[in-house]
Amino acid sequence: MIRALFVAGADAFRINLSHGSHEDHAARIAIIRTLEKEFGRPTTILGDLQGPKLRVGTFERGLAVLETGAAFVLDRDTAPGNADRVNLPHPEIYAALLPETRLLLDDGKLVLRVKKVTSDRIDTIVEVGGALSNRKGVNVPDVVVPVPALTEKDRRDLSFAVEQGCDWIALSFVQRPEDLAEARKLMGGHGALMAKIEKPSAVQRLEEILELADGVMVARGDLGVELPPQAVPPLQKQIVATARRMGRPVVVATQMLESMIKSPTPTRAEVSDVATAVYDGADAIMLSAETAAGDWPEEAVAMMDSIAHSVEHDPGYFARLHFTETKPDPTTADALAEGAAGIVSVVGASAITCFTSSGSTVRRVARERPMTPILALTPRQDTARKLGLTWGVHAVRTKDIGNFEEMVGKARRMALRHDMTEKGGKIVVLAGVPFGTPGSTNVLHVTAVRGDELKGRD
Repeated sequence: MIRALFVAGADAFRINLSHGSHEDHAARIAIIRTLEKEFGRPTTILGDLQGPKLRVGTFERGLAVLETGAAFVLDRDTAPGNADRVNLPHPEIYAALLPETRLLLDDGKLVLRVKKVTSDRIDTIVEVGGALSNRKGVNVPDVVVPVPALTEKDRRDLSFAVEQGCDWIALSFVQRPEDLAEARKLMGGHGALMAKIEKPSAVQRLEEILELADGVMVARGDLGVELPPQAVPPLQKQIVATARRMGRPVVVATQMLESMIKSPTPTRAEVSDVATAVYDGADAIMLSAETAAGDWPEEAVAMMDSIAHSVEHDPGYFARLHFTETKPDPTTADALAEGAAGIVSVVGASAITCFTSSGSTVRRVARERPMTPILALTPRQDTARKLGLTWGVHAVRTKDIGNFEEMVGKARRMALRHDMTEKGGKIVVLAGVPFGTPGSTNVLHVTAVRGDELKGRD
């Protein structure tokens, strides 16, 4: 099935570390990596950490019905709860709450309003009642709860993900820039760090968080719990636009083709939702339960892929895409990246080929959203894999180059080999001199492809 999803159009695979054993995850990671050998293309793996999930305790009968308008208490008593009270084993919440703040239970299905709070007791009024069962989640949307971004489970999972060579690590429930520091340290330079934006407090400090993260995910599930549903679309656009301006890959996720968990076809509204993310210029669009537990995983991926293709063939796509202005920084690399995107449209080039070690040149070019594919050529497997989440990029691991003639020749051959151009086509080439030096992009070259460059080669 993993192979079928790859063939259907999946560019990256998310390993949800909230569920399953390390043994199960290791087996799936090994399967994903075998695709590299079969298809000669890097595979991208994102290890998604669970994060500090806040939960109530247990009930005498497994659940209790909370009546709207009734009083309800959360306390430190570990005894099973009832319709009047339940245990809440998180001292951080008691310290952060203020009167009149809200508590959302079970993904926002129940709403409590705080009336009084001490170090071991929270008195509330039930604003939206319903059945509450054992260990349901608690969201605190109105305040920043000083919980560590990484739990002990997260630390174990992160260590496992690094050992397994995951290309990206997604950090859940980021609230502030400081939350990224420990994860970055534990990663030890391996992989790239993605901040999941699912708390209103994170949106308020978005640019600071993006300064420290390598990428960002619009995690609309939890974001939609803590905010009214109508508040999420404007925030999605804000997050995508900010990430694009700052040159960070941005993933839009959660409930994208939700009905395809059980149905072989999506609703028209879901198709429109996915298309909107593509029109906005998101680097990646992500499926969750549709492929993890759904009845139609292959069809869901194929549908996602076809929606993206349809949008990208819309004559008005690039005009809409460039509503977001991405001003270059005053650096040679940024100037060349912007120039490459402009040259493509003027001379009708069919691809931009970037020689890169760290991937930074490719990310700069992708930020411009050029009208052609970006062919990333790198000697580093880890760089090729990480670029699987970057807009418009087809990454290839290949030997490094040593001189200008070799650069031009390899660029032409690779563009032909990977169907980026054809005989007589032009390509724009970006590289750095001295060759093989990270961060030295200072060469832009336009070359025509003869069409016979692959003769006599494997």
